[in-house]
Amino acid sequence: MNVKELKRLYLKFFEEKGHAIIPSASILPENDPTVLFISAGMHPLVPYLLGQPHPQGSRIADCQKCIRTTDIDEVGDSSHLTFIEMLGNWSIGDDYWKEEAITCSYEFLTSEKWLGFDPEKLSVTVFAGDDDAARDNESAEIWMSLGIPKERIYYLPKEDNWWGPAGTTGPCGPCTEMFIRIDDVPLCSPDCRPGCSCGAYFEIWNDVFMQYNKREDGIYEIMDRTNVDTGMGVERTVAMLQGKPTVYDIELFVPLMTKIKELSGKEEFNDDDIKLMRIVADHVRSAVMIMADDHKIAPSNIEHGYIVRRLLRKSIHSADRLGIGAGFLRDLAEIVISMYKEAYDEVERNRDFVMRNLDDEEAKFRKTLGKALRKFERILEENGTITGKDAFLLFTSFGLPLEMSRDLAEERGIDIDMAEFQTEFEHHRELSRTAAQGKFSGGLADHSEEITHLHTATHLLQAALRKVLGDSVTQNGSNITKERLRFDFTFDRKLTPDELKQVEEFVNDLIARDLPLTQQFMPLKEALERGALAFFKDTYGDEVSVYSVGDFSMEVCGGPHVERTGLLGRFKIKKQEKIGAGLVRIKAVLVTE
Repeated sequence: MNVKELKRLYLKFFEEKGHAIIPSASILPENDPTVLFISAGMHPLVPYLLGQPHPQGSRIADCQKCIRTTDIDEVGDSSHLTFIEMLGNWSIGDDYWKEEAITCSYEFLTSEKWLGFDPEKLSVTVFAGDDDAARDNESAEIWMSLGIPKERIYYLPKEDNWWGPAGTTGPCGPCTEMFIRIDDVPLCSPDCRPGCSCGAYFEIWNDVFMQYNKREDGIYEIMDRTNVDTGMGVERTVAMLQGKPTVYDIELFVPLMTKIKELSGKEEFNDDDIKLMRIVADHVRSAVMIMADDHKIAPSNIEHGYIVRRLLRKSIHSADRLGIGAGFLRDLAEIVISMYKEAYDEVERNRDFVMRNLDDEEAKFRKTLGKALRKFERILEENGTITGKDAFLLFTSFGLPLEMSRDLAEERGIDIDMAEFQTEFEHHRELSRTAAQGKFSGGLADHSEEITHLHTATHLLQAALRKVLGDSVTQNGSNITKERLRFDFTFDRKLTPDELKQVEEFVNDLIARDLPLTQQFMPLKEALERGALAFFKDTYGDEVSVYSVGDFSMEVCGGPHVERTGLLGRFKIKKQEKIGAGLVRIKAVLVTE
């Protein structure tokens, strides 16, 4: 079974179970991200899991594009990837619960009509319970009723069988995970169980039961409204279905791996070479999919763009170690675009943007690389060695990958203190994580008053910008914290002081009028015909939520909103900046007078 067939079967199965099939959302969270990228199928649905009605009902299924930056350093093994596709189905607000969710999972996995796995190979895990939440005996009993014996049901703690919340508070709950026993991989010990890293068990599906709400005081309380959230990784599942030893042996990677081998000019490859080829294939694939998104993220030193830069620079360095010369990025990007353009037409639509930035980034890195190598030689000349702190400096300030510093040091008989580098790196990562938590503390998982007010203000700002600058202005992204809103839009220059003043005055006039906000559900086609703004059309379903502010603003949107504009206070633009070709960013606040 190939990737296309798995996705077709999964969505057909849940459509027959009464689920509305929705398209993949953007890789970037459209409204107020709590993270840089969508990393799971549930992320775009958080507003609905928190209580907003979904325009297509309470049963939803999709195949969602995801970027998992936490897995970057693991890439090169048999299974970790940074870009994945995640199949998922949801019961939003008590439509169905554990019995139907688990029964559906079992049927799809084992029925000959669907995936046809041998039920004797299936093992499951459930939540063991702790002081916060009860042992999930209900799920275990459902599995036993389906024929899974007690000896293949494992009770595991929260770190293994619990999801969420997305932030520090919010919906969360126990999960039950499904594993297939791999016959040709022996158990590593008598205590080996599903979830063990030895490879004897392959995780294939996860059903999450959101029945708790974690409060700010750390207490888990039972929610009145529950949700089911499930996930199945496409690449890993297809590898299992095809009997492949790694995800790099399925059809999504074979063309990339073949091209990389060809470009290297080598006839034989050792384990290090194979790892490098996997890194190149994964990182180029992920970078292309991020850049091809309609948000058009270019490599840079901040936020989303930094991830793209990191992926591309590590792939360039890895390719160099394989003996592959400059210009290979385009060859691999063509393969990625050809592979995904049917499923995600933005990939073809944004081809020129991707190719231009690949060329620019490789040129920049090779120029930076020269500076980094000169700095390496100066440090070595002055100190006679390269320490872990030196390697970290070269990594953070000069963009020199750790692997390159290590290789250069080894050529001179020097062992870099990796523990020292790791200490510096962990300290840096903790600072970054702390900053990110502050920066992205708002978002879809946060429906506080501040977030709701600022999100509503983005609608008024959008209307004001189009009023002052013209209808060519379109949203390119937004981010909201409790302190401010950030709004990116298409425009070829910064606004003049007079234009900024006009925008502010228009927004504040709408606030002063105390206009009502109204929500309607309607087909996307009808919304567009009625003039609703929808800048990411390919990510919406057939039925959408539309918010209107009088006759001034009408947008397809699922975020939180106030009931009337008069609740917002006064709107104040704090800063504007040019952030790229044809892109401007405005930061603004709401103040109480």
